[in-house]
Amino acid sequence: MASRLFRGAGALAAQALRARSPNGVAFVHSMTSGGCVPTDDDQATGLEREVMMAARKGQDPYNTLAPKAAAGTKEDPNLVPSNTNKRIVGCIREEDNSVVIWFWLHKGDAQRCPNCGTHYKLVPHQLAH
Repeated sequence: MASRLFRGAGALAAQALRARSPNGVAFVHSMTSGGCVPTDDDQATGLEREVMMAARKGQDPYNTLAPKAAAGTKEDPNLVPSNTNKRIVGCIREEDNSVVIWFWLHKGDAQRCPNCGTHYKLVPHQLAH
């Protein structure tokens, strides 16, 4: 009973998608105007579109990519963007280390990691919106 119901519903759906051309041949309407599957660029709106456009220009408006590494010295500190005047930073200097050293980084001069001595500096960052 249920299979006949589903078969009938499928036939009605297929019939709704079909139309007759002037010469009597049946064809199926496409769901898109171009006749193909729309890309992410075609469908993206709002914040998603803004991030995609910025990525094409090589920008990172919402700070989602890893920061560029610097030497970590007092003269060339690692730059940490923030839209406030302090931010918490996690430092792992050795590749095989599984412990993260967390510390607060405040606006002003470069500060040292209490564990490894690498320097970090807070820089202002404005959001794109």
